[in-house]
This record gives sequence, structure tokens and C-alpha cells, in this order.
Amino acid sequence: MPAAARQPRAGLLLPLALLSPSLVFLALFTYWPVVEVLWDATHAVTRRGTRFVGLDNFAALFADPTFQRALLNNALYAVGTVVPSLVLALAFALALNGAGRVRALMRALFFLPVMIPLVAAAALFLFLFLPGIGLIDHHLARLGLPGANWLGDPDLALAAITVLTVWKNAGYYMLFILAGLQAIPDEAKEAALLDGAGPWQRLRFVTLPALRPTFAFVGVIALLNAVTQVDHVFVLTKGGPSDATKLLLFYIYEQAAERYDAGRAAAATVVTLGLLAALTTLSLARGQGPEAAR
Repeated sequence: MPAAARQPRAGLLLPLALLSPSLVFLALFTYWPVVEVLWDATHAVTRRGTRFVGLDNFAALFADPTFQRALLNNALYAVGTVVPSLVLALAFALALNGAGRVRALMRALFFLPVMIPLVAAAALFLFLFLPGIGLIDHHLARLGLPGANWLGDPDLALAAITVLTVWKNAGYYMLFILAGLQAIPDEAKEAALLDGAGPWQRLRFVTLPALRPTFAFVGVIALLNAVTQVDHVFVLTKGGPSDATKLLLFYIYEQAAERYDAGRAAAATVVTLGLLAALTTLSLARGQGPEAAR
């Protein structure tokens, strides 16, 4: 082999040696679990061992009314958390955009819930939602209003954990929108002012179009959080009452850890990842604007 051909290969040895630890961990903890989930989703464990069942686990999954309820709950939970969180984040960002000590202090206060672990936040909200003796019912009683079983009523439980999620995540999304607001060119704002645009017109025709990529990115993060954050469900409701707060990830945990049905849990994982991938692609494509469609 010519010396000129050996030199490029020799030059690759050092980068590959430096990357090898990361590549090993990536293969062990990212790619191998994906392969294992796909394997479990198409196999079943019997007394005779593991056998290939094709799409039987997926058929059983979609026929399971509990999975259907979890899918519906997660869809309602996603809409109930993503939309209010983004609206509040936009309102906070618009109000607190700019310099000043008061604004900096308020930004820190709005971001404070993000620093609280979700389990600790759930324990905090448990004292708010306790029927009769919780802070909410206590203050309602002082106003002469009846309380409610916030976590024990199937009609209220999902809304209760939705409120917790919005409270915790809105400040986090606010930071991204603040960065997007600061990236809007001053020339666009000045041109709108010279044209006589009012605050609402500037928001509609200048600010919101400029924030479209930011909203697409933050929307993806919010969707991921709506599917992957279930610590508060474990603390507050454990999926109840009557499966009213059973989300997809809690359903997967229940199938794998409590019912030992690895095939159905893996099938639910594949379906969940497929839905997330589709929603993420759609959100990012819409965030690119009409140029992406062309």
C-alpha cells in the first residue's frame, strides 16, 4: 500500500480512539435498548422459552381498553399542558423582556418551579389538593364555598395534575421565548412603529411570526415532557381514580413491572415513540414556515 494511502487511515486512529468510549456507551445505552425493545415487541415469553409472535403484541395492545384510556388521557394531558404553558410563557416573556432589576427578579421567581424536582413539587401540591384539610379547600371554606376531592374525583384528577405541570414548566419555556424575543431585529420593530402599528398588530404581524421557530422547538420539548414526565402521577394518584390519570408511560411501567408483560410494554413503547416522532416532525416542519412546505 502506498505511503500516501496509509497516512489518512493512520490519521483516523486518534479520533476513533478518543471517540471510542462515547461510541461504546452510545451503543450500550441507546442503540442496544432500541434493538431490545423491538425484539420484545415481536416476541412473547412462554414456559418453553421466547417465541416470535409478529404483531400479536400490538394487536393485543390496541384491543386493551386500558391502553385506549391511557392514550386518550395522554392526549388530553398534552393539550391541557402544552397550550396553557406556551401561552403563559409568552405572556411572561413579553412582560419581562428587557433590562432592569425588577424584571430580573421576576424572571428568577417564575423560573424557580423548574428547579424543584417533580416528586417534591407533587408532594407540595398534595398539601394543596387534600380534600377537606388541603390549602385549597381551606380557603374555599373561608369563602363559604364547598371543596372538592381534587385527586379522588375522576372528573377532576387529570385537571389537577395538569395544573401542577403547567405551574412547573411555564417558567422553563419562558426562557426560550425570551431568547427568541431578543433575537427579533430592532429594524422590524421600528418599521412597525413607523407604520402606526399598535401593540396587538405588532404582536400579531411581527412578534409571533418571528417566534415561529422558537414555538416549534419549545412545542417539541413540551410534547416530550407531556409523555415522559410521570413522577407526579406516582406520587399523587398512581394512575387513578378509575384510570383517570393513567398516562402512557405509567401504563408501560405497569405492564412491565407489575404484570411482567414485557411484550405488551415494549409494543406500547414503540407506539409511543412512533407518535412522538410523528408529532415532532410535524411541529418542526410547521415551525419552518411556508418555505419548508415548498
